Amino acid sequence: MVKFLDIQRITASFEPQLSAEVQRVVSSGWYLLGQEVAGFEKNFAAYCDSAHCVGVANGLDALTLILMAWREMYNWDEGDEVIVPANTYIASILAISRAGLTPVLCEPNEDDALIDAIRLSGLVTPRTRAIMVVHLYGQVCNMDAIRPFAHQRGLKIVEDCAQAHGALYKGARVGALGDAAGFSFYPGKNLGALGDGGAVVTNDRLLARTVRTMANYGSREKYVNQYKGMNSRLDELQAAVLNVKLSRLDADNDRRRQIARRYIRQISNPLVRLPQVNTWLGHVFHLFTVRCEHRDELQRHLANQGIQTLIHYPIPPHKQEAYQEWSSLSFPITERIHHEILSLPISQVMTDEEVQCVIQAVNSFEL
Repeated sequence: MVKFLDIQRITASFEPQLSAEVQRVVSSGWYLLGQEVAGFEKNFAAYCDSAHCVGVANGLDALTLILMAWREMYNWDEGDEVIVPANTYIASILAISRAGLTPVLCEPNEDDALIDAIRLSGLVTPRTRAIMVVHLYGQVCNMDAIRPFAHQRGLKIVEDCAQAHGALYKGARVGALGDAAGFSFYPGKNLGALGDGGAVVTNDRLLARTVRTMANYGSREKYVNQYKGMNSRLDELQAAVLNVKLSRLDADNDRRRQIARRYIRQISNPLVRLPQVNTWLGHVFHLFTVRCEHRDELQRHLANQGIQTLIHYPIPPHKQEAYQEWSSLSFPITERIHHEILSLPISQVMTDEEVQCVIQAVNSFEL
């Protein structure tokens, strides 16, 4: 069987250094707000070409805290609006709701499934405050179109980088392409911890300070609370793990690109639509997604061939019970993507033989 993502094999590829680092932190007796987190924050900020990094508990908290901080800093009102892709993972949208703001859904491009910059102008209202760009599947959005649009209207740009660690846009890393960025270090990410973790990255010193305060119960000084904050901290163990993995992130992303090139060159089934790659360095292939009008049949065929696949994501956000107020809305492109999308196995530890098995299995699919 070719696993969709072999996390155990990925973890083993960092041994024995990974276990040694974990044991060192355990033996230190210091598990929160210590040198490991400070060191990772410094290293990850530098990696992203940004001035500040604040480690938090997970990617959802990272996005939520950015928006909560901006509400405090700029006196945004309850219900002010943030434009977000309609086809994103629901966490992007949940962050907006948790911050007391209103998500405004934008259809993606048909070709690359990224937010369609052309549609933004039709969604801006007097209450629009920000645009959340989601570098979905690991590919960078069209920032040359989005940045001037936002700046001309005084809108903030927050990057959802949960799937795009290390991706480049014209030489600049994601995380430094907008006003702030949220990262997830969920174990399955290109840069994954051994549990949950996240980070806020920004060049705005005041924003970084506000996020750090809000993530610590809204407190800068113990028992003195400036904001109605939350408890969201990256722990020392996860920071140590991430520091080990960060040193190999670029090499791991290159291996993912190698696999993606083989898929694109050698998958030749007319029933399967391959992803569009805007630029190779601008895509880190957190997911390799294909589209097929007969997606469920394709998935069953691949399973019978011993190939694990996943659907990212089967139900679009506007059809989720959590947002039942949107159930009557229609987003045809989003709905088509969610109906057709299928993610093939891809990771830095896949062997060439496993890649070939996937290619052969996809090419053998027929109705």
